Amino acid sequence: MDGDVPTAAAAPYQPASPPRDACVYNSCYCEENIWKLCEYIKNHDQYPLEECYAVFISNERKMIPIWKQQARPGDGPVIWDYHVVLLHVSSGGQSFIYDLDTVLPFPCLFDAYVEDAFKSDEDIHPQFRRKFRVIRADSYLKNFASDRSHMKDSSGNWREPPPSYPCIQTGDSKMNLNDFISMDPKVGWGAVYSLSEFVHRFGSQND
Repeated sequence: MDGDVPTAAAAPYQPASPPRDACVYNSCYCEENIWKLCEYIKNHDQYPLEECYAVFISNERKMIPIWKQQARPGDGPVIWDYHVVLLHVSSGGQSFIYDLDTVLPFPCLFDAYVEDAFKSDEDIHPQFRRKFRVIRADSYLKNFASDRSHMKDSSGNWREPPPSYPCIQTGDSKMNLNDFISMDPKVGWGAVYSLSEFVHRFGSQND
């Protein structure tokens, strides 16, 4: 036979989640939104759960800028105390970020999300630089617990309406959210990265 044998094109990426508007979502409860997304992935077996991670983004001052958020879709960032997204490191070689609060695509290619939503640490004052706690999805489902007390004001009123489903809790804990938000590597679950370490670990490697 003459010529090269054509190879099949790589199959397009199929999202691990339902469409954004069909996902469980409650404003200002990003840690629970991502827990529910991990639960969906576990229950639907489209991808191995070990390919997925919950990513908590915060820092010591709990003041982190993230761009392209629905809360401020213009050119400026939102300053969150923390934010949570899902990372899917697919066996196809690409990584994807699932952020239910972004105006970027859902899911979004890892490199594109980092460039548009995190930009660079070089132009950010050190006190605002982001850190990333990356927790395997199975560990997150097993260990995370929140009684939602952080969403009540000093009078006991909700700052934002809580989800309608029961609080997420484990046999050992009803509230350990702060261990996930903490960027102290000696606390909690998973591994803590700087932005450059996070990109080096999960971004596409340039030859």
